[in-house]
Amino acid sequence: MSKYLEFSTPASKEAKELASDFGLANNGLNYLDRVYWNLPNSALYEEIIFRNEGHIASEGPLIVKTGKHTARAAADKFIVKEESTDNKIWWGVHNRPITLEKFNSLMARIEAYAQGEELFVQDCYVGADPEYRMPIRIITEKAWHSLFVRNMFITTNNPDELKKFLPEFTVIAVPGFKVDPKIDGTRTETGIILNFESKTAIIANSLYAGEIKKSIFTVLNFLLTFKDVLPMHCSANVGREGDVAIFFGLSGTGKTTLSADPKRQLIGDDEHGWSSRGVFNFEAGCYAKVIRLSAESEPEIFSTTKRFGTILENVVYDPITRKIDLNEDSITENTRASYPLDFIPNIVPSGYVQSHPKNIIFLTCDASGVLPPISRLNPEQAQYHFISGYTSKIAGTEIGLGVEPQITFSACFGAPFMVRHPYEYATMLKQRMLQSGAQCWLVNTGWIGGRFGVGKRISIKHTRNLLNAVLEGKLDKVEYRKDKLFGFEVPLTCPDVPSDVLDPSNSWGNKEEYWKKYDALAARFIENFKLFAKDSSGDVLKAGPKRISVQK
Repeated sequence: MSKYLEFSTPASKEAKELASDFGLANNGLNYLDRVYWNLPNSALYEEIIFRNEGHIASEGPLIVKTGKHTARAAADKFIVKEESTDNKIWWGVHNRPITLEKFNSLMARIEAYAQGEELFVQDCYVGADPEYRMPIRIITEKAWHSLFVRNMFITTNNPDELKKFLPEFTVIAVPGFKVDPKIDGTRTETGIILNFESKTAIIANSLYAGEIKKSIFTVLNFLLTFKDVLPMHCSANVGREGDVAIFFGLSGTGKTTLSADPKRQLIGDDEHGWSSRGVFNFEAGCYAKVIRLSAESEPEIFSTTKRFGTILENVVYDPITRKIDLNEDSITENTRASYPLDFIPNIVPSGYVQSHPKNIIFLTCDASGVLPPISRLNPEQAQYHFISGYTSKIAGTEIGLGVEPQITFSACFGAPFMVRHPYEYATMLKQRMLQSGAQCWLVNTGWIGGRFGVGKRISIKHTRNLLNAVLEGKLDKVEYRKDKLFGFEVPLTCPDVPSDVLDPSNSWGNKEEYWKKYDALAARFIENFKLFAKDSSGDVLKAGPKRISVQK
C-alpha cells in the first residue's frame, strides 16, 4: 500500500523496536518503505484489520481467505540444482530442478518488486530440541502471514536476542508477485523455489499459508539427515510412562485427531525429528483441518476455533453475527485453523522428550475398503510400507483434487517434502526401530464394507479403541493371523472392537469381489514399488505383497 498512500498504520511507531542488526539488506532487500519487525499477536491483529486482510469472527479468531490457492501448489515446487544438492536430492516429480541462474534472475526481480513496499519480518526458530534448533527468518508481504508464522514456529520476546538474531535460512513470501514461466522455467505463475546454497526460499503468487510451513519442513528434511536426525511427517504423543507414539500419515488420515488423546501428552501434530536423544517437535503450533469439525468428536481442536489468536483459513462465516460455519465447504474442503500448540491442553511444554518411540503408527486412508483396520509389521515390512506411503488423498488438500478420494502412493507419507531418496529415510527408520525396540503398525482409517461410495468410513470409535489397545500393550498377547496377500499380522481379537471388524472381508456382501479388489490393490503396490526396487535391499523387496494369481 505504501507505493500509493503515505500514512501511519497502528504499529508504525513500534515497527523497528524489535529489529535485528542483521537487516534485510543482507537478504538482498533494499530501499524498502517500512519493515515491521517481530510484531506480537495483538499488534498484528490491528495491522491485519487496518489493511483489510481479514475479519474478526465471534469470540476472537481471525478469518482470512487465500484466494485461488486454497491448498498447496505441490507441482510448482523447485529446488536449485547446484554443487551442494546435485547428487543428494531425489530429483523428479516432487523435486524439480531449476538452475542457479534462473533463481538469481528471479531473486533480482523480487528485490526490485519489494522496493518502496512495506514488509513484515518474524525472526524465530524451528526445532524444539535446543541441540538441533535452527534460527529462521520469514519475510512476508501480508500481516496475517506474519501472525501465522508466530503461531507455527518457536518465537522469543527477548529484545537482546532478537537484536542479535542471525538466521540460518530465510523464506520470502510474496503472494503479489507472479513468476514468469517463459523467463523462470516454472510450470505456472506460481513458484515455490528453494535454494540451499543461498539458504533462501521464495514463495510467489500464493496466499496459502501452508506453503510457508511446508517450505521450512522441506528444508529440514534435507539438512537434518546430515546430522543423524530422521525428519518425520508425523504427529507424536507420550504416555505417563514415557512411552512415545508417532503417527505417520498424509492430510486427511487422522494424524491430528488421533494424536490428540486426553490420556497422553501431545508433543506435536505434524512434523518431528527422531535423534539419538529422542523425539522433538519442529514447530510450536498446529495447522488442523476443520471441515465438519464438531465439539462432540474433537472438543480440544474445536475449542481453538473460538479463540483470539487462531487463524481460520477459508472458513465461511455470517458477516452479521460473525458466527463461523465449519460444515460449509463452498470455498474449499481444505478449511484450516492455525493456532499455538499451547491452545491444546495436555501438551509437552518443551516440545521434546528424551525417550524413543515404543509404537510407530502408519495411518492410511484406504478408499478401496479392503485393508484390515490394523496390522502389525516387522522391520522390513515397515520399510516397505514407509517407502510406499499408500493412502487416498482427501478432497481439498492439494490443488486439482475432486470430491472422490484419489488413491495414491506418497513415499514416507509425505513425498512432496522428502528431498532425499525414500530408501535413505526408510533405512534410518529401521535402524531406530531396531535400536529402540519399537513396534510398527499399519492402521486403516478409510472405508469398510466396500470402496468409497459403496461402503462407509470406519468408525473413529473403533480406530481409537484399536490405538488404545496398541498403546496400552493389550495387543501384545492376542492371537494373530497372517494376511494372505501382504504377509503382515492381523489380530483376531481386540478389546472393545467387534471381531468381525478386524477382518474387512466380513463386511463385504460379495467375498469374491472383495478378493478381486484386494488383489488389485496388491498389484498397485507392486507396480508402484518398481520405482524404488533398484535402490532397495532384497529383504525389503520380499516384504511386499504377493498376488493371488501368483500364489495359485
